[in-house]
Amino acid sequence: MIISSSTTFHLGRTASRIGVCKIQGMSMIEVLVSVLVLGVGLLGVAALQAVALRGGQGSLESSQAVMQNTSIIEAMRGNRGNAASYNMAMTCAAPAAGTLAQNDLRDWVLDLKNTIGKSDDLSTCGRITNCPDACEVTVRWDDSRAGGSAVRQVTTRTRI
Repeated sequence: MIISSSTTFHLGRTASRIGVCKIQGMSMIEVLVSVLVLGVGLLGVAALQAVALRGGQGSLESSQAVMQNTSIIEAMRGNRGNAASYNMAMTCAAPAAGTLAQNDLRDWVLDLKNTIGKSDDLSTCGRITNCPDACEVTVRWDDSRAGGSAVRQVTTRTRI
């Protein structure tokens, strides 16, 4: 014996809406908050990039100063007999040309200005003292553009 029953369910309007989720998209406030968070994050990345660039510039200038110090020291070693002629006070302008030592000093100061500063820069200077026994070569420049102090210097001591 088979009993069959046929049951029909009729769902009303309220019952049919219970199982269906309302998905309508994001609200304007949610979009504005996400744009604000993204904007603050991108500003942070830009600030980090600017700090990294300034630090890289300062490092480059320090490396250039060390190389320039080594350059004039090697020039003095090449002219060892006249090493005392290389002594000079802090000079920001290229000295006059003449002897080999004067030409080397002129080229050195011009190279300092071209590699560390600008050709018309008055803050990039060089000094050589105590040669030939205990030479002290100092390069001074303005590092404020790279985020450092207004006066920065590198000193190299050597014997000729």
